[in-house]
Amino acid sequence: MSTAVLVAILITVLAWASAFVVIRGVGQHLGGGELALGRLLVGTVLLSLLLIRRPWVRPNRREWLLIVVYGVAWFGAYNVTLNIAEHTLDAGTTAMIVNIGPILIALGAGVFLGEGIPKWLAIGAGVAFGGVVLIGLSSGFTGLGNTVGILWALASAVTYTIGVLCQKHVMRRIPSTQVTWLGCAIGTVVCLPFAGGLIAQVQAAPAPAVLGVIYLGAVPTALAFTTWGYALSRIPAGQLGVTTYVVPAIVIVLGFVAFGEIPVPLAIIGGIICLIGVALSRRRTGTRREPAVVTGPVAAEPGAPVVSDDHQNLSQ
Repeated sequence: MSTAVLVAILITVLAWASAFVVIRGVGQHLGGGELALGRLLVGTVLLSLLLIRRPWVRPNRREWLLIVVYGVAWFGAYNVTLNIAEHTLDAGTTAMIVNIGPILIALGAGVFLGEGIPKWLAIGAGVAFGGVVLIGLSSGFTGLGNTVGILWALASAVTYTIGVLCQKHVMRRIPSTQVTWLGCAIGTVVCLPFAGGLIAQVQAAPAPAVLGVIYLGAVPTALAFTTWGYALSRIPAGQLGVTTYVVPAIVIVLGFVAFGEIPVPLAIIGGIICLIGVALSRRRTGTRREPAVVTGPVAAEPGAPVVSDDHQNLSQ
């Protein structure tokens, strides 16, 4: 593995992990929808620069439908629900819950795309669900999290899953950069009803909060997509995907440094069990091919690439 690839992986993982922490801080000054709109506006502008002098592939009707659902679910609903979740949950706990997304994607692909549900996928899903239950129980022992926040975080994982399942089909023919930009732009349009609130809240917010919004659009959204795509084109998808498992741990450390927040022990145990469940879901049974499990939190972040069974890059 070259030094350039290692640097790309490091940038991606740190960018996605930092997003959870920055959202936690900026969320004190901006509402969930307002923060999502501000972030997507910045991301759309910067991602549009990647389309300069690149060929445009015209989507057909079915692809347009999938792209719209992808943009609404992943870029719009995911961002809003994630931001709201972090109003009541600490960044580490939120990251651990959202990190079950890969299993939900594999289950959705098995049910709706006909890819089947192998034994280890079912086992991993059950283990991860147990981890989420423990995190939910921990909400009774801390003021940082509550049941409502956990439900919002689970909604983030579900909307992320819906977006990925739609994206998987579209990326087979249309360039990943084009689809990612369209998704971000559609998410921006969906969040436009928050424009009035965004203007008012940005005017009242301190400078660090405004810089936080710009950072979220520029680094975790635009830059991280690019570095992930670069690394994915040079090393196997499975090898790269495993690196995202460290995101919740990094988020916990960053959250403690920035805010002095750390999940309660029971939530940490639940998060570890979730990670074990994700790892189990990636095991293979005999020689049968299992559906690809997409990894990446996904603070992870909207736009994280999806990888098909033949290890093609489906997103950046």
